[in-house]
Amino acid sequence: MKQEIYAILKAKYLIHDDAIKNWRFIVFLVLLVILMIANTQRFEQKVFEINELNNEVKELRSEFVDKRSALMKLKMESTVSQKMEVKQIFPSTVPPVKIRVNKEKEQNIFEKLWQ
Repeated sequence: MKQEIYAILKAKYLIHDDAIKNWRFIVFLVLLVILMIANTQRFEQKVFEINELNNEVKELRSEFVDKRSALMKLKMESTVSQKMEVKQIFPSTVPPVKIRVNKEKEQNIFEKLWQ
């Protein structure tokens, strides 16, 4: 038992005649480890990129809400009337009147012109 442990620690399995098999396995393991490390690093980069994009989406959404509320405030009748008062344009005091178009009389347009 003691001899086997010393043989492993001294790496005699890499020096023997059949060491090529061991070297192939070691190279295979090293390549797998390199592949795993590269894959993990790529995964972490994607996670960071996703977090950055989520933060950007949150910022843009809050900016959109701010701009939309500012637009709603600008579209209010009171805001528009205040801005028009500066140009001496005042709101109408006469209520609007609904115009009805009679489709039957619309066909006789020439008759209307002669009246």
